[in-house]
Amino acid sequence: MRTTVKLLATTAALATLALTLSPTLAADVMPKKIGYVTNYATHEWYQNVIKGMKAHGKELGIDVEVQDANLDIAKQVAAAEDFIAKGVDVLIITPVNEEGVVPLLRKAKAANIPVVLEGNPVKGMTTMVAICDYDTGYHAGEVAGNFAKDKLGGKAKVMNVGLKLLTATQLRSQGFMDGLHTIIPDATLVHDLDGGGNPDRALEVSSAALAQNGDINIIYGINDSSSLGGLQAWKAAGKSQDGLLVVGTGGEGLAFINAIEKEPSYRIEAAMFPEKNGFTAIDAAVKLFNKVEVPAHIVSPTSPMLGDEWKKFYDYDGAARAIKWDAVNALKAPDKCMKTAADLKK
Repeated sequence: MRTTVKLLATTAALATLALTLSPTLAADVMPKKIGYVTNYATHEWYQNVIKGMKAHGKELGIDVEVQDANLDIAKQVAAAEDFIAKGVDVLIITPVNEEGVVPLLRKAKAANIPVVLEGNPVKGMTTMVAICDYDTGYHAGEVAGNFAKDKLGGKAKVMNVGLKLLTATQLRSQGFMDGLHTIIPDATLVHDLDGGGNPDRALEVSSAALAQNGDINIIYGINDSSSLGGLQAWKAAGKSQDGLLVVGTGGEGLAFINAIEKEPSYRIEAAMFPEKNGFTAIDAAVKLFNKVEVPAHIVSPTSPMLGDEWKKFYDYDGAARAIKWDAVNALKAPDKCMKTAADLKK
C-alpha cells in the first residue's frame, strides 16, 4: 500500500510539474516520436535525464525512444542515423564529442528533423538545453573559498579532476578556480588532471598525482565520478580526511548523497538537477516541432549545496531519491552565462 501511495504521489507531482514547466505547450501540436541519443546511459546523470524525458513525454503523449552511444562517437552517429531513417519527429543528442555531431546536424536538417542538443554546444546547432557550466563551477568555488576560510585556515591548494574533451567541463574547472580566487586570491592549482569523467580513470590519474605531490587540501571534480575518484585515491594513499575538502559537481544520482552523509571531507555539491534537464529538453523539442523560435541556449538552473542543504531539493529513503520540484522550480536560471565555450577560444 505504501508503495502504491508513493507511486501515485510521484505521478501527481510529475503531472503538476508538466503543467508548471509547459504552460504554453497546451496549444502546440505534439510530436508522436522523439529519438534521444545519449552519450553514456549507464551513468546516473543520464539515467535521471532519461527519467525526466520519459516522464514528461508520457504526460504529453509522446513516445520517447532512447539509444546509447556508450561514449563511442561511431555508435552515436549510427544511432542518430537510425532515428533519422525511422523518421522521428525530433532528435535529441547528448554529444560524445562535439566535432563528431556536426555532420549529424546536417543530415537531420536535410531530413527536416529538428535537433535539440543536451549538455554541450556544437557548431551549427539550433538550440541546446544545458546549465551554465562556468557559473556552476564559479559559485561552487565561492562556497569552497568561504569553507576554506572558516575550516582550512584560509589556504586553498587544489587538485582539479577535470575532463579536457568537452568545453562544458573545461568551463566548470575554470569557473571553480575563478570563484575560489574571489574569496582566496592566492589559491593555487597544484594538479590539473584529465580524469576522463569516469571513476576508474579519475582514481588512476589522482593516485599518480598524489604520489608526485600530495600537498593539496581541496579536490574538485567536474562530475561526481571525478570527485569520488579523487577522494578514493586520497584514501588509498592512507591520508586523513581532516583538513580536506571535496567538491563534487552534478548531483547525478545517489552517489553524492551517500558521500555527503558518510565522508567527512565531501562537503559541497554543485547540483545540476538532471531530471529538470530532461523535462526541459522535451519542452524544447515540442517547440522546435511547432517551429517556435527558441534561444540558442536554454539555461537549466544549478545550485551549490553545502552539507545537508541537499535535503532542500531531494527526498531520500535510503534506496531512491525523489526531486522536490517546488524547490527546484523556485531556482532562477541566469538570463546569460558568465562565460561560454566561445570565451575559451579567446
